Amino acid sequence: MDEISFSGLVIVFAVAFGAPLALGLAPGLRLPLVVLEIVAGIVIGPAVLGWVEVDLAIEVLSLFGLAFLLFLAGLELDFDRLRGRPLEVAGLGFAVSFGLALATGFLLDAGGLVESPLFIAIVLSATALGIIIPLLKDAGESATEFGQLVIAGASIADFAAVVLLSLFFSGESTGVTSRIVLLAGFAALVGAVALALSRAERSMRVSSLLVRLQDTTAQIRVRGALLLLAGFVALAERTGLEAILGAFIAGAILTLVDRDETMTHEHFRPKLEAIGFGVFIPVFFITSGLRFNLDALFESGSTLVLVPVFLVALLLVRALPAAFYRPLVGGRRSAAAGLLQATSLTFIVAAAQIGMELGTISEATGAALIAAGLLSVLIFPLAALTLLRRGEAPERPPAAAIAGASVAN
Repeated sequence: MDEISFSGLVIVFAVAFGAPLALGLAPGLRLPLVVLEIVAGIVIGPAVLGWVEVDLAIEVLSLFGLAFLLFLAGLELDFDRLRGRPLEVAGLGFAVSFGLALATGFLLDAGGLVESPLFIAIVLSATALGIIIPLLKDAGESATEFGQLVIAGASIADFAAVVLLSLFFSGESTGVTSRIVLLAGFAALVGAVALALSRAERSMRVSSLLVRLQDTTAQIRVRGALLLLAGFVALAERTGLEAILGAFIAGAILTLVDRDETMTHEHFRPKLEAIGFGVFIPVFFITSGLRFNLDALFESGSTLVLVPVFLVALLLVRALPAAFYRPLVGGRRSAAAGLLQATSLTFIVAAAQIGMELGTISEATGAALIAAGLLSVLIFPLAALTLLRRGEAPERPPAAAIAGASVAN
């Protein structure tokens, strides 16, 4: 067994601690924390300073971080909003989006720029749900029809991307037909667990016991959530599917069965977010920076060209279908929705890591995808929020209207 060392982990946690402080000291710097964490990982890693390499301790915490990231993304699903007209429009938008992604993937493959067009299509069709929702909340848009459309579209995109990646690009050597059967079995188990948990949640005896133990040192709800997370990750791995699918489904199930309509445990989700964003998830993003192959990105001009190509592809694939939102929210807001949906990083980082491990994509392609994701987080949300703010500004009445009002007076 490899000896576990904490020397590298100390530096990683120091970066995780210092990154938000640095952003707090420079409020004018509109830089998402996740971008700073990945860039800091690149700087301290083998690509630049060489202070830290990925050892066993960092690897384990990084794996937990990836699982927690997808788990919390599943928690963001709002099943009450994923119904009716927003669901129909968002679903149609994703169908068109994935069609555009496939066309883009095969076009890049024909040009000799990528190795696996289907893999690229799946990566391009995802959205950074965990980044979009906080932005919408801060802008006061999460409860509006516009916010619901964006959240519905991002939720469908993330869920579909996770399922498709697990179905077509798993570490197991089984065929797609076998994986479909396994996925159906996995779905049946998910339904059975969700039903059992829902019935247990409605039991007065179990409910009162959970309330009594939830804020003691037992922290019973947190432990139960971690059991659910670990259980579904293990189940996904055992059935030949990707672990990220199990983590995402675990969060979705918890959202479905634990609605807390009586507000008996309002601090439960903040506790989970504290564990995820306070401990594991920063380690995952910093480790992604440590693994980032800067040499592969700059080894050839064709690789560098891929970065703007992928960035434009994200914009086309995810932003164009937002035109379906125009009848509901107007042109300016549909454009803002498209920019938000084109923001993608978390899934890109996770998928690129899986693709490189499987040999589906090269390290150069993986580096270009992550670089494009970083740029999308830097550019698209800021542009979307700018459009929203301009839409809120009162429009100046036309000169003719002013003249007519003067005559009337």
